[in-house]
Amino acid sequence: MASDIEIAQAAKLQRIAEVAKDKLGIAEEHLEPYGHYKAKVSLKYLDSLKSRSDAKLILVTAMTPTPAGEGKTTTTVGLGDALNHIGKRTIICLREPSLGPVFGVKGGAAGGGHAQVVPMEDINLHFTGDFGAIQLANNLLAAMMDNHINHGNALGIDPRRIQWRRVLDMNDRALRDIVVGLGGTANGYVREDGFDIVVASEVMAIFCLATSHEDLKKRLGNIVVGYTRDLKPVTARDLKADGAMTVLLKDALQPNLVQTLENNPAFIHGGPFANIAHGCNSVIATQSALKLADYVVTEAGFGADLGAEKFVDIKCRKTGLRPNATVIVATVRALKYHGGMDVKTLTTENVDALGKGIVNLERHVENVQKNYGIPCVVSVNKFTTDTPAELKLLESRMAKLGVPVVLASHWADGSKGAVELARTVVDLCAQKSSLQFVYEDRDSLWDKVTKIAKKIYRASEVTADTKVRAQIKKLQDDGYGHYPVCVAKTQASFATDPQLRGAPENHSVNIREVRLAAGAEFVVMVCGDIMTMPGLPKAPAAERIDLVDGKVVGLF
Repeated sequence: MASDIEIAQAAKLQRIAEVAKDKLGIAEEHLEPYGHYKAKVSLKYLDSLKSRSDAKLILVTAMTPTPAGEGKTTTTVGLGDALNHIGKRTIICLREPSLGPVFGVKGGAAGGGHAQVVPMEDINLHFTGDFGAIQLANNLLAAMMDNHINHGNALGIDPRRIQWRRVLDMNDRALRDIVVGLGGTANGYVREDGFDIVVASEVMAIFCLATSHEDLKKRLGNIVVGYTRDLKPVTARDLKADGAMTVLLKDALQPNLVQTLENNPAFIHGGPFANIAHGCNSVIATQSALKLADYVVTEAGFGADLGAEKFVDIKCRKTGLRPNATVIVATVRALKYHGGMDVKTLTTENVDALGKGIVNLERHVENVQKNYGIPCVVSVNKFTTDTPAELKLLESRMAKLGVPVVLASHWADGSKGAVELARTVVDLCAQKSSLQFVYEDRDSLWDKVTKIAKKIYRASEVTADTKVRAQIKKLQDDGYGHYPVCVAKTQASFATDPQLRGAPENHSVNIREVRLAAGAEFVVMVCGDIMTMPGLPKAPAAERIDLVDGKVVGLF
């Protein structure tokens, strides 16, 4: 069986200018090519489309992820190809992969099998340099802040109250907590510091929520880097860093256009993680796609308790986007894992374990239907080890919730394997969708995180120590209470304990840390043991990646 990269390398790609013209009606003059098969689309051109009506928007989310994998991105690509196959002009919108997971454990974000976006190697590696630009803009601000302190500190920044951290697009646990300024007075003031991964940066969040260069600069200027001794905020605008940061991000803000294996258009732009950030591709890419097609398929990271909640409560709230339908991706083997089976035994039939594990999917369906108010379908990525008895049980349990179940084989068969899913989605888009938020703008920050914890995670309480509670109260008192909250927690469970499978109830959600993202206009609540700078696993994927006879090997 060919690997993902072998399938991608054997693909017959069209020049991206042809894809843009033939599938979207975009003339070559509006493209900035990065080689033959990827390009950025002019913001000026995209701005000219605003008077057009919007397409139907389809959100792809998933059950709680497991080591067995579920295939959410693969489904997004397969569904997009299938909609095009049945005559619906469709664009998919995905996030860009982070190099940390690519060389670590999770892998890339280009789909798999015969449902991929290409050129897969470029997308999973440096792509068009967007992440490098975000990293540089973030670290320029850090350098200018430390430089300001070193040269007299006219703004009176309290070195004990610096909030801004440096970032790197690689998993490196040694950089989580560091000391900077060593080596004497010429190197600045000695202080504790640390790195986050690029996808956790507020600059990444701003990049994905900005709607123009002007909006980008305004948001960057609003970043709070720290506080004075009398607790007044100091911003990037105060440091006069916002202009230079915008320049570094000027070209990156144009969305990236690539294609699927079946030569259908795809925007891949921005890449915040959904467990430590808001988990959605850029607003510019999504809004532009809605003006260029009849259907737009996008995804939100990890399960519907994380990515989909943030898609609704942050992205939709801020932009007016309204999904018409939701696809919840699941696999039989992943559901059996949530039913207690060991990952090594998931290929054997076990109806009892499946019955126990389906509670995880049922909760996600309930959240999407009742708490988000969006019609949904369950798409099951089919494996040869799935048995008739297991599939019958899954379908019967979903039927009780009034949710259709579609078996899909796009990984093996491309668009033809997702035709039934595409037709089901078209039917869903014709139904009424009444988007609901989990909380109201007027709710306090504490009430917002409590509503997420109780409604979506089914927790019994939210806890925090005195220091964290005081931070939340200060943010509320300082006028940030109307901001949405972005919960950073493990993706492996509804709870903050990644070992709790299935659908745990009456657990406690502990807020460990609070971070203000004033430019992105949300407040991050860091819960449990989640890290904003991941580490590499014992046997990282980097050990298998190599260049042999000029070809990349081992990249999935």
